[in-house]
Amino acid sequence: MNPEKTRKPDLLLWEETIFKERDLFELDHLPEHFLHRESQMNSLKFCIRPALQGGRAVNALCLGPPGTGKTTAIFKLFAEIESHSSKIIPVHVNCQMDSTRYSVFYQIYKKIFEHSPPSSGISFKRLFEKVAQESAQREMVLVVALDDINYLFHEKEVDHVLYSLLRAHETCPGARMAVIGIMSELSLNYVLDPRVVSVFQPEEITFPPYSRAEIRDILGRRAQMGFYPGVISEEILEEMVDCTERYGDLRVGIDLLKRAGLSAEKRASRSISSQDVAGSCDRSRLIHLTYALKSLKEDEIRVLRLAAEKKSWRAGELFASFHGQSGAGYTRFHEILKLINADFTGEGERGRSRVISVRYDPEEIISRLGEDA
Repeated sequence: MNPEKTRKPDLLLWEETIFKERDLFELDHLPEHFLHRESQMNSLKFCIRPALQGGRAVNALCLGPPGTGKTTAIFKLFAEIESHSSKIIPVHVNCQMDSTRYSVFYQIYKKIFEHSPPSSGISFKRLFEKVAQESAQREMVLVVALDDINYLFHEKEVDHVLYSLLRAHETCPGARMAVIGIMSELSLNYVLDPRVVSVFQPEEITFPPYSRAEIRDILGRRAQMGFYPGVISEEILEEMVDCTERYGDLRVGIDLLKRAGLSAEKRASRSISSQDVAGSCDRSRLIHLTYALKSLKEDEIRVLRLAAEKKSWRAGELFASFHGQSGAGYTRFHEILKLINADFTGEGERGRSRVISVRYDPEEIISRLGEDA
């Protein structure tokens, strides 16, 4: 008997797949067509325009919730710059990973010279001088994107970074540098040093949450290109849009496409079902947590682990436990609470009597911290 004739048409063979282009469902994929962000892209290009004419680019600040296209917009802009101009050097810095003035300039140095600074060590003063001098000598314009700039707020690093970049021309004539800040935590009200304010003055570019129609358009386009025909029905796509809209982050939807597809393949199915979506949505919604944990430092993980061990804490009690383990002060403790998305309720001097609870499921936090240990 021919097994091909008896095989159910809705089942996959072991070597078959429903994915046509798997890369389209990776969160770091840069889409060829960047939908529904034309206004923001035009604003960014306007800021860059003076640099194309030999001047300094206009500083900018991209504001909006997570998953609204801010980083993608910068990557698209920088790719376009590099394909059209050799005089503008765009540098993207992930401030979750590089959260000090030295590490920011370390990344700038690597981009300009195409290699790391000397392994024997180099002072910040020397690192800064070499970057500024090279910029002036080659008559290049540096455009530095500080992604998740709020991670520089601790110990006033943001003031040190912006001051060094935007006043470089004062110590090294001819150096031209501009900054594009990217910030998702809009509730963090940080007051910049007056000396920085006078030279930063960014053009604010807002990235609002995608509307339901926009989410559907983006996910539908991604599904059409990434899956073979017939894998996702209109009804199933609407369920994915529901999940994405509920959590307000497009990355949830993109991750959901991949997870639901993998779930269908695990069942050897040629199409995604409601069960695949429901089971995958619960995992995809935690994409924020997954990314946040990857970038946390040791003391930040310590606070998060402590906070997740109880339903709620008095701020003073949580600080006492953290201080006993790390020796760090209250200022650092309070800064970490912002980074790990802890909620405050109640009143109290310096927050010590307020109640603190984490916004994510504590069991999920403990589980994922265990996976990363």
